[in-house]
Amino acid sequence: MKNHIGYVSVLVRDYDEAIAYYTGVLGFQLLEDTRLDALKRWVLVAPPGAAECALLLAQAQKETEKAAVGFQAGGRVFLFLHTDDFWRDYQAMKARGVTFIEEPRREAYGTVVVFTDLYGNKWDLLQRQP
Repeated sequence: MKNHIGYVSVLVRDYDEAIAYYTGVLGFQLLEDTRLDALKRWVLVAPPGAAECALLLAQAQKETEKAAVGFQAGGRVFLFLHTDDFWRDYQAMKARGVTFIEEPRREAYGTVVVFTDLYGNKWDLLQRQP
């Protein structure tokens, strides 16, 4: 049996603003946008070439969900965007207005920099060492 993580749910304030950010600023692909009812949609986005895992954008409805938008990991890095060319993607993201909260750095595991998405969730852009 082979298992893998299919989707990671990310709470968002608004579907359309989240789609615009993830596709326009981060360069992700919109994989699906299906209306489920008057309030709910099934929205999947993923980086180009992502093999098995995508983000499920979930519009916050309840007050507890709304309070967690941008703070799903309690202020820690929440998501890790792997790249095969750190400097190419760092420069492209910077040019598209991504907010980086530090300078890129070399670690034992690879080259990394922390950025925030439109809601404040922290991400690592990471090129792993072989």
